[in-house]
Amino acid sequence: MGNDRGLTPQAEDFSAWYNEIVQQAELACHSQVRGCMVIRPYGYRIWELIQGALDGMFKATGHENAYFPLFLPKSALDREAEHVEGFAPEVAVVTHAGGAELEEPLVIRPTSEAIIWPILSDWIQSYRDLPVLLNQWANVVRWEMRTRPFLRTTEFLWQEGHTAHASQEEAEEETRRMLGVYRSFMEDWMAMPVVTGLKSESEKFAGAVRTYATEGLMKDNKALQAGTSHNLGQNFAKAFDVRYQTEDGEHEYVWSTSWGVSTRLIGALIMAHGDDMGLILPPRLAPVQVVIVPIWRNDDQKSIVLAAGEDIVSRLTEVDVRAKLDVREGMNPGAKYYDWERRGVPLRLEVGPRDVEAGQVMSVRRFTPDGEERKRPIQVESLVDEIPALLVRMQDELLAGARNRREASTVRGVESMDEFRSIVDGQGGFVFTGWCGDEECESRVKDETKATIRVIPDEEFRTDPAPTRCLCGAESRYEVVRAKAY
Repeated sequence: MGNDRGLTPQAEDFSAWYNEIVQQAELACHSQVRGCMVIRPYGYRIWELIQGALDGMFKATGHENAYFPLFLPKSALDREAEHVEGFAPEVAVVTHAGGAELEEPLVIRPTSEAIIWPILSDWIQSYRDLPVLLNQWANVVRWEMRTRPFLRTTEFLWQEGHTAHASQEEAEEETRRMLGVYRSFMEDWMAMPVVTGLKSESEKFAGAVRTYATEGLMKDNKALQAGTSHNLGQNFAKAFDVRYQTEDGEHEYVWSTSWGVSTRLIGALIMAHGDDMGLILPPRLAPVQVVIVPIWRNDDQKSIVLAAGEDIVSRLTEVDVRAKLDVREGMNPGAKYYDWERRGVPLRLEVGPRDVEAGQVMSVRRFTPDGEERKRPIQVESLVDEIPALLVRMQDELLAGARNRREASTVRGVESMDEFRSIVDGQGGFVFTGWCGDEECESRVKDETKATIRVIPDEEFRTDPAPTRCLCGAESRYEVVRAKAY
């Protein structure tokens, strides 16, 4: 049963709550094609802010943007056997165009390795041409059977990095570097703490030698793979004959990587922070950081408070705060409050005639740490100093709160299958266990519990001492993070 704002409580049905938020916050809606979504302006603005931040981080690490076609010949996809096998169930194929059957079917890219590497074979001739550091902002199509807006859709937006290197060591360094870039973005911009580590062989990207991932924990205690970085070794270079001449005059295959995040990050923002009132957006990624709601009873008051509101917007804009004055007619202030809270705006400023007279506004925070007041007056003259500082503090508090929730929902040192099953069927969350390294054991635990190995965690996340036994009772070779996941 929904609350007084028409939202199903998270504790009652998290999935229904999520779908309602996507609709009511006007982030996206369904299109005429099953599994495809229309990203509405508010949702797309969040994506633009994500793009802008990440694009700057990519350029700071030496990458350049390029664009490659949407279509590739099916024969090109078939050249890397593991890659095509991994994507075969999701591939969309074009067989007719221009009123006739095509001589060779075209694949709509599920990812772009098979498009890019034939091109790079012409670009790379010598060690002087390396490294190649490319990024592409694009759309891809994967024919998913079960879809959910932002989390898993037939078509989605993403970025995909593709790099070529002269050595295995350089490729591994690049793979790890970009995993670190993703982690920094997710924690510093999304206020979402993540666990990083290596994917198991059964969970790695099709065609990769190694896949590393960032794993976030959502508020329903399910994991979400938020970004991946792949060391492709020489697999694609050999499939597409991409070689370079070394300084010694020999010819060697290049070493490559690929890495990507998608509009799934918007889904992560919703599920990592939102509450029963609606979205909670970290200030750095909020399309509107501060909304000013004017309050009046007659036309004389209206002109006074609107003029004050416009002055506040001007002041805040000068210090790079994304501020908006809500001048909508036909909505009372309470309805506006609900609307902006549903959209996750971090800070609301209420301005009435008495506030104007007193030279102040009433500030209302969308979220606060436990024990702090949501509302307090701020003098207009101090807004340009106080508001930016408050937004920074709120960003930090949101990350701290998410990190505390993750730690409270993390259980370590689990070696018993009965205990593990009790946790994942109960509170959920991240469970650190031992693993013998056997894929049949991994598959059996997944089949019995629906929980998967998310990552073999990086050293900073590991338990000390590590579990000594796998859930099957055998000696543990690895510590792993398991969870039910999206």
